[in-house]
Amino acid sequence: MTLLKSSLLHRVVILLVLLLSLTMGWYFVLQDPVYPQELMGVLRPDPRQLKSFELIDQNGKVINQQMFKNKWSFVFFGYTSCPDICPTTLHTLNSVIAMLAKNDNKLLLDAQVVFVSVDPERDTVAMLADYMAFFNRDFIGITGDKKNIDNITQQFGAGYMMDEEIAPGQYQVSHTSAIFLVTPDNKLVAAFSQPHIPGTIVSQYKKIRDYLSK
Repeated sequence: MTLLKSSLLHRVVILLVLLLSLTMGWYFVLQDPVYPQELMGVLRPDPRQLKSFELIDQNGKVINQQMFKNKWSFVFFGYTSCPDICPTTLHTLNSVIAMLAKNDNKLLLDAQVVFVSVDPERDTVAMLADYMAFFNRDFIGITGDKKNIDNITQQFGAGYMMDEEIAPGQYQVSHTSAIFLVTPDNKLVAAFSQPHIPGTIVSQYKKIRDYLSK
């Protein structure tokens, strides 16, 4: 009787192992076998549908999540007083746009750059307008009150923190340095980490579009 129970238990275990192996096998079969190696660590495995938000652009216009509709958006979080990362990244994004214009006009027409200020105390609408114009007049700068800024930064996973003042009104802001990519259907699908090289971003951007259009 004991041998019978042992034999039955052994068969059940074997059956469970076979079922698990079969399930795992189908899992890997169903995964896309042509996932571009270059997009590892860039393309998100879980695209995030962005929820509603309300902010103001550099022209004083109230905007919301509809700003991403029908556009591929390169989104960067920073502040106009940033001494290094922000101007360098915006310069890089300007180069990305120039490369898209040179290589494929269609890729340029449905692409946009969005700069989100995480320093609403100092970054007024007028200041954002001047800052965007310095890099590219087509770039969109947006700001708002802290509550609304926190809403959008949390959706992107873009952290920031105000450093201690070195003088009244003078401080730096530690912030995420990644460039995020949002699809025309309002989904956060990728993040380009430093170092930001224009040619690499353009190449990965094209691969992302091709991959998601399958």
